[in-house]
Amino acid sequence: MNDQKTLRVGVIGLGFAGQAAMEGFAAVPGVSLDAVAGLEKERLEELGERFGIERRYERWEDLIASGLDAVSIATPTHLHAPIAIKALEAGLHVLCEKPLARSVAEGEAMVAAAEQAGRVLKVVFNHRERGDVAVLKQQIDVGQLGRIYYAKAHWMRRNGIPGLGGWFTSRELAGGGPLIDLGVHILDLALYLLGEPLVETASASTFAELGPRGLGGSAYGTQPLGSAFEVEDLATAYLRLEGGGALQLETSWATFRAPGDNFGIELYGTEGGARIEVQDYRHGDTLRIFTDVGGVPAEVRPAVGKGEGHRAVVREFVEIVRGGDWAEHNGGAGLRRTRVIEACYRSALQHREVTVNA
Repeated sequence: MNDQKTLRVGVIGLGFAGQAAMEGFAAVPGVSLDAVAGLEKERLEELGERFGIERRYERWEDLIASGLDAVSIATPTHLHAPIAIKALEAGLHVLCEKPLARSVAEGEAMVAAAEQAGRVLKVVFNHRERGDVAVLKQQIDVGQLGRIYYAKAHWMRRNGIPGLGGWFTSRELAGGGPLIDLGVHILDLALYLLGEPLVETASASTFAELGPRGLGGSAYGTQPLGSAFEVEDLATAYLRLEGGGALQLETSWATFRAPGDNFGIELYGTEGGARIEVQDYRHGDTLRIFTDVGGVPAEVRPAVGKGEGHRAVVREFVEIVRGGDWAEHNGGAGLRRTRVIEACYRSALQHREVTVNA
């Protein structure tokens, strides 16, 4: 695609993720935010006015047929595959919110559609665009931690079920609970920082102790649909990595623990260690690097910026589309995460360690 050509983009979905995508595209020069789609009529009109979007659709099919170059999908998870596949078949590039899909089968179909169409399929993993993650990645890449052999990643909430009785708690609509919702973020962070090792096996357990009793709900969330609580509210997994490394994941929407919303990662290497700990989405003073100075244990607290989150993801997506080298950007990274998440659910169901299918 010619760098000078205006990129015509549409956004499907009117919630937080959809609005973040609109803000991101609006901030990139040479991008025209041409269309938006969503079922909430009042919000559709309000966002159309706010971002100056004239074409507003209730049906996502109409947006895809409206003559765009790219689309951002920010819908409930069960719609990711059908929308992405239709968009790719129509010749559009696709930016899709995490997780890529509810299942490996859906994810494979999306990647196959991107490859067949010769278009970009990129998944939004915005937390890797944090300032503390960027600084830690730089330290890892220059060898400060040596060979990292063990990692722990977590995202734990006290009361954070995003809409009791809504689509998030429907297995059919969401594909799972906090493991597929929050766990995919910390899995992505860990694999990104570790240099994308293959995950060989998974041993996981899932629990549903508070959600089915109506406990642990969040003020933020989707409108209730009247569905039962069909997913887990806590999950833990032990992943064996190629080369002998290991990764422990722990994630919950609701547990009896300290108040708040806490996520982070710990890395243990042959030459040093590191920890990122984020409470209630804070930025700044979240990164610690552990090393020795003259044989004495030392802790380094690097200065870190906020990072750009969604905006950085959107800007990178636009740069990839404009660059014209699309073959490597087919959603493969998102599919690898989906394979791991699905293996974890399979392990929890079978009460044993399972192989993560390549």
